[in-house]
Amino acid sequence: MKSFINVQDIGPLDKAMAEAFEIKNDRYKYQHLGKNKTLMMIFFNNSLRTRLSTQKAAMNLGMNVIVLDVNAGAWKLETERGVIMDGDKSEHLLEAIPVMGCYCDLIGVRSFAGLTDREYDYAETVLNQFIKYSGRPVFAMETATVHPLQAFADLITIEESWGRQVCSGTSAERPKVVLTWAPHCRALPQAVPNSFAQWMNAAEDIDLVITHPEGYELDPKFVGNAVVEYDQRKAFEGADFIYAKNWSNPGVTNPADYGKITCEDRSWTVDTEHMSWTNNGKFMHCLPVRRNLIVTDDVIESPNSLVIPEAANREISCSVVIKRMLEAL
Repeated sequence: MKSFINVQDIGPLDKAMAEAFEIKNDRYKYQHLGKNKTLMMIFFNNSLRTRLSTQKAAMNLGMNVIVLDVNAGAWKLETERGVIMDGDKSEHLLEAIPVMGCYCDLIGVRSFAGLTDREYDYAETVLNQFIKYSGRPVFAMETATVHPLQAFADLITIEESWGRQVCSGTSAERPKVVLTWAPHCRALPQAVPNSFAQWMNAAEDIDLVITHPEGYELDPKFVGNAVVEYDQRKAFEGADFIYAKNWSNPGVTNPADYGKITCEDRSWTVDTEHMSWTNNGKFMHCLPVRRNLIVTDDVIESPNSLVIPEAANREISCSVVIKRMLEAL
């Protein structure tokens, strides 16, 4: 595996899931693969779970780890070609990337959407420059449009909680999984909901419903075969899992609205009443979460909250990805 961005990159999901549970039972089984190998983690944005889980996964596999915070302790980087660099950016990404590649064997990149230019964001301009110029295998630690390590961990968590396979295509009982928009005080990217929808669609034994206010439609290539329901209560009815996440306007129905907050309806906040509509549903969120805006205290602190197991499984999803990249070196 030379790059990891979308669910297709991981190959058959049932095999990836089996590998995840194998690693979870023995996290150091493949430690020999990373001996004398170095992972470079590059952060253009803040991180807690991604930084810690990725570094832990690499260490479990015997790797050395270098962490670079681009906005703290490094030269400011220009990302556009043709720019006269007479401002505050001292180095161009096109020189920085191959230099970074000289010092490592694998590269993980975290770079968020700017939320002003949809075409630029959805072209994954920054990530693709790393893939093209680094000379190293590259995996996404969240990008402008996707967060595959999170979605993989979410899928692991759902299968653990459900107690049955969700990727075999043979299960008679299929969980109803609902991705619900929730309000937020800041404009956020669509990366997490995009990847969550993509990975749930790829799992053959999951029924996915996406609910959000009108105008907040995700890109069709991520929505796939999911049912889109604008009535949140109807979407929640009989649900086994509720995944709450805010996203700013994706600009699908109106490109001029891209990256904007066009709905602030607090009735979408997931509370006890909302969860009462479900089939004793489990609550999920990628974290960090704005309490009493996305979800109320009583829901996130309830026995049905899976947010901590989700976060723990980030180590496992990343271990599978790094393991496969090391095997391909």
